[in-house]
Amino acid sequence: MDNKGAFNSKLSRRVFVYIFLCSAFLSVCSTMIQLYVDFKGGVSALDGRFQNIESSFNQSISTSLWDFNEPLVEQQIGGIQSLPDIRHVKITTSFGKVYQVGDGMDNAEKVENYPIIFEGNSIGNMVIAADYRDIYQQLWQKAGFIIVSEFIKIFIVAFCTFFIVHLLITRHLYRITLYSKAMSGQSIDTPLTLEHRSKKTDELDELVAAINYMRLTLKGDIIQLEDAENALINLNGDLEIKVYERTAKLADSNQQLQQSLNELTLAKDQLVQSEKMASLGQLVAGVAHEVNTPLGICVTSVSALKEKVAELNQALIEETLTKKQLTSILNLFVEYEQIIERSLNKAVDLIRGFKSVAVEHHTDPKIKINLAQHVNDIVNTVKTLFKQKNYTIKIQVDDTINLVTYPSAWNQILTNFLTNSHIHGFEDRIDGEISIEFQANEENLVLIYQDNGKGLDAKIKDKIFDPFVTTKRGLGGSGLGMNIVYNLVNTKLGGTIKIVESEHGCCFVVRVPLLAQQESHITKGTPDLKIIP
Repeated sequence: MDNKGAFNSKLSRRVFVYIFLCSAFLSVCSTMIQLYVDFKGGVSALDGRFQNIESSFNQSISTSLWDFNEPLVEQQIGGIQSLPDIRHVKITTSFGKVYQVGDGMDNAEKVENYPIIFEGNSIGNMVIAADYRDIYQQLWQKAGFIIVSEFIKIFIVAFCTFFIVHLLITRHLYRITLYSKAMSGQSIDTPLTLEHRSKKTDELDELVAAINYMRLTLKGDIIQLEDAENALINLNGDLEIKVYERTAKLADSNQQLQQSLNELTLAKDQLVQSEKMASLGQLVAGVAHEVNTPLGICVTSVSALKEKVAELNQALIEETLTKKQLTSILNLFVEYEQIIERSLNKAVDLIRGFKSVAVEHHTDPKIKINLAQHVNDIVNTVKTLFKQKNYTIKIQVDDTINLVTYPSAWNQILTNFLTNSHIHGFEDRIDGEISIEFQANEENLVLIYQDNGKGLDAKIKDKIFDPFVTTKRGLGGSGLGMNIVYNLVNTKLGGTIKIVESEHGCCFVVRVPLLAQQESHITKGTPDLKIIP
């Protein structure tokens, strides 16, 4: 054991410092108390001297003054001034004669005034002044001696305590620390012992016993782990073959799943190309709406398979795989394989049965149009679909409004509105009223489209602009019409569309921002209105 390291123990140094500081503090306090008591004793002694002067010197001084014996008077007051702490004595007779001795009374801390009486007659006054210099000097001398002696004693006691703590505690703690740091699998058979210990047990012996018990427990655990490791090594041979077989089957299933996902991606791309102005993310969401359930089951099953494969590989790497765990994982592989097969078949059927939505897609540049003429052309074209119906279509558009815009966007918006009124709003009816009104100001172009059909169901109204939302599913409805309208208004025209509550039928309000521009070739000073996309 490194004794130098043990003597450098932080615990021993802290114990030494704490004992030294506490003892010093207590010694200083006791010294202050003792000095205070001595100071009070000195003051009491000074008071006693004043009383002694009054009782002993007053009568003799009065006699000397009465006899006009000045040398004796001076000798007497000199004797008084020679007493400890007396600094000044002054006698003033009734005849104006003054006798004094000493340093003066400017810094006096105690002054007493005694009348001088001889046979009942006052013949003068004696003033005695004293200070505490002698008392303070004695206290300083005594304090210096006490402090020096106390600190020498404190240092000796603290050093002895430091040595005792090192001998009884810290050196053994250092030994325990070195043993704990050096403990390993190779040295676990060596027990911990402390040198030069008494026969009586204490807390350190109990700590050593606890560490040795822990060492034996760890040794037993290591033996059990080695036995388990040997058993796992024997099992790994057969297990690896089964894992390889299951992994191959899982790879085939993943390949089939990837092929199905590729087919779904291809179908999604075809839908994106076929739907005019529909964004890629919305069409993917529409496809996912149709095939979400089987595909979600497949993805979930694949994720679960991956987790189980990772769990199996991790168990093999760590050599902790048990027969029960292996059997459970293999059963899950079979169950997931069946789930994936059923879901893939269902997804394939959904993809094959999915109908492509026919929406015209062609070049759509910005051109200048007369809004009234364009709206009338659209309505006249769509009316060919209503030959067997008796609809009243009211168009309110200012003939002077010219637009620089996307004409096919308005074509498709109005076509979808009219078609939805025909198919959904006027279902099982041969007559109906449709209102198409355009309002223009300096900032916006507003389209108000309204019919008096049966209106929209509350459940459909909240998601009418979502893709694949239709009340004619299975009857030819794709559910993409209003989604295309929403994308055209928001993305291409930069406007907004909303449903407005109405007493009969349904009402849509389309608001598109405009930019007014003056062009010299426009007749009658009519401004052009350009849509800001």
